[in-house]
Parts: sequence; C-alpha cells; structure tokens
Amino acid sequence: METITPKKSFSINDAPIADNLKPITNDQRHVGIFAYMSMWLGDGFNIGNITLGSSLVVAGIATMNLLQTLLAAGIAIFIISVIFAFNDRFGYITGSPYVIQLRLSFGKVGAKFASLLRGIPAIVWYGFQSWTGALALNQILKIFTNGNFSNTAICFVILQIIQTLIALKGFKSIKVVTSVVSVIVMLALFSIFVLLIVQHSSVIQTKLIDVKGSWGLTFFSFIIAFLGNYTAIFESAADYSRELRPNLSNKYRGLLYFIPICFAYGITIVTGAMLAAVTGISSPVNAMAQIFNNNVITMLVSAFIILGVITTNSVANIMPPTYILTSLFKLPQNLAIMLVSILAACSFPWLLVQNSSSAGLAIFIRSYSVFLGPMTAIILIEYYIERRQIVHLNNLYNDDKLETVKWNAPIALAIGALAALAQVDLSWIIGFFIGGIAYLILNRIHKENRIL
Repeated sequence: METITPKKSFSINDAPIADNLKPITNDQRHVGIFAYMSMWLGDGFNIGNITLGSSLVVAGIATMNLLQTLLAAGIAIFIISVIFAFNDRFGYITGSPYVIQLRLSFGKVGAKFASLLRGIPAIVWYGFQSWTGALALNQILKIFTNGNFSNTAICFVILQIIQTLIALKGFKSIKVVTSVVSVIVMLALFSIFVLLIVQHSSVIQTKLIDVKGSWGLTFFSFIIAFLGNYTAIFESAADYSRELRPNLSNKYRGLLYFIPICFAYGITIVTGAMLAAVTGISSPVNAMAQIFNNNVITMLVSAFIILGVITTNSVANIMPPTYILTSLFKLPQNLAIMLVSILAACSFPWLLVQNSSSAGLAIFIRSYSVFLGPMTAIILIEYYIERRQIVHLNNLYNDDKLETVKWNAPIALAIGALAALAQVDLSWIIGFFIGGIAYLILNRIHKENRIL
C-alpha cells in the first residue's frame, strides 16, 4: 500500500521573506517607555519642523499670526496622536512591520508597490534633513578654518556616512542615540526659543503676533501641512510599535506620542516662524547664523542641528524605506540601508528650501499627502472595520493564501488621490475621507478574500 506523507503545516519561519520583516516576539522587544518617548522628542525637535514653521513667513511677511499658528499646530498634533495610537496597534499586537500590514488590503504584490508611497517621501526627507545638517556642519568647519573651508557637498557626504553607520548597527543603536541626543537637542532648541523672545520680542510682536493673518484657506492648509509632515510616519507606525515593550494599553501608548510630539513639534514650528519673521530668511541654519552673529553660539547651535538631523533620520527616514527595499527586492538589510542613503543624496534636497522662502517644503508635503491621506484611511478601515482586529499571521505570510493584488484598495486610493488633487492645499483630509468612503463602498460591492 502506498504511504501518503502528510504535508507540513505552514510556519512563518518557512515564509520566503527577509528575516527583518518577520514578527518580533515579546521577549525580543527592548524599547522602553523613556526610549520610545525620546524617539518622538528627537523626531519633533528637528530642522525640518523648524523649516516648516518658517514657511509661514514669506519674504518677511507672516501669513498667519501666532494664535492661528498655535491653533493650527494643536489641531494637527491632536489628529496625529489619535491616528498614531490607532494605527500602531497592528505592529504592537503582531510584531510585524508596515510592509506586511499592507498585505491585508493590497495583496502580496500590491503591498510592495503601495509601500513606495511611504518610502519615497521618507527618502526625500532623509536627503532634505541631511542637507540642512550639512549646512550646519559647514558653518562649524568654516569657523574652525577661519573661512578657508566652505563645501556643503562634502559635509553632506560626511553626514550620510555617519548616519548610515548608525543605522547599520540596528534599532538598538538608534534607541541609544535618540535617548541621549533628544534631551540635548530639546534643551538647545528651547534655549533658542527663549532667546528669540527675550532679544527680539518687539519684532516678533509686530511681525508675528499683531498681523491679521487668515482664518480661511491659509489656516486650514497649514493644518494639512503640519499634519502631512507626520503622515508618512504615523502611516508606518507598525515599524516602531513592534519594537516597544509589551502590555501597554492603547491610551497609554497614545500619550507616548501626544506628550513628546505636542511639546517638540509645537516649539519647533513657533521657533521657525519667529526666526523667519525676525531675519526674513527661511533657511533656519542661515537665519540662526545671522541672528546670533557669534562664532561660539553659531557653532553650538549648528552642532545641535546636526544632532537633531541624525536622530530624526534614524527614527523616521532610514528604517521604513529600508524595510520597503528589503520587501521589494529581497535585499539584505545592510545593503538596503546603504542604498537608501544613496537615493537620498539623489533627491536634490537643496531645492526644497531657499533663503527667501521655504514654500517648496510645504508644497512637497501637501503633494505626497494626496496619496497618503487615502492610504491611511484604507489601512485603518481594513484593520478595524473589515477585520475587527483579527489577523492570522500564518496566512498573512503565506504567499499561497494571498491574492497577488487586491484591487479594491488601489482603486479607492486612486479615487481619493484624484479628489485630493482638486484642492491640494487640503489634500490629506480630502483624500482621507473620499478614499475611505470609496474603500468601504467597493468592499460592499466586491467582496474580497480576507484570509481569516
């Protein structure tokens, strides 16, 4: 009689996928509460957020007053924290990263291409942050050499090498760096904030507080810009929460986002607006060099800017696209990290901010928000409404169980993005609601396999 050998049941360990994309177990999670909050403090106290604040001022004229700026930032920060707390749950419960989360709604191949919508903005941000850090490093070397050295491009390459080496050491090294540096950068930028108020209160009063500003489209478009600045990060919340130690409630984790982001993001946005109002220069590095006009202070401030760049890129802009490249091309993680660094250098980051205006940065944020607004709605609806938080990981990692492309999600994404294009200044919120509604309707019209 012929003997039939039973087929071996599928295990995640058998999945043809890179090890760094497989679930992290509870005993492998070593990021504690302080380190996690430090990550978001370090991410909030960064030159990009200061630059976004400076975009409120064009050629020395504020488009919103201080009250409007604070209210717009507050609304954005509240929405950011709420979405973070909801969207981090997939990674926190399953231990799997964002590129795997996308498989739920987009399918095994669709998820790879959808992940590019998160990866490309991160790479551009990486390049932009590094370029502004290079401007600061150039300031230091120029002072050290008494003006004999001035080459931002070389400084840019140096910073890219340093950040790549930190990332190659893995998430543990990122945790250590951000825990220490975020506190230093926080104290430095808070000192700049206080100095501006003490030394230039009359100019700030005239150019930022007493201006009429706008409660119309400008006000709401800056809410979207402030929100859009974080949309790529909270979209891939699973990449971070999977590293956080277990047994923390949803409300508790929500505070781990809200407290540091509220403090750091609020101060940096207002500091950027004050710098631009006082100096008329939108590039924070050049504005600080002019306003302090003291070599020692300029060197200290520039050093803190560089540290802020390193922490921000380590947290938000290196690992997410690394996971994406690993998933797309099955690259070793170290090779993917180095490739991300090269791609960031090829993004022409020096074009986003000029001395006269940083409007290019705000336009860039609103542009990628066209796609990430509906994407956020789709992944939240899929996890909370369609699946009610029930996910079988073995099926999710088993290519034989997954559809190649699940078309409801990309169609809804396209509908949301097209709707957002009608008013780019409000791109994220329009795309979020239209894309989300379209996804719900499509799921009722065409039932897809939920691999439950």
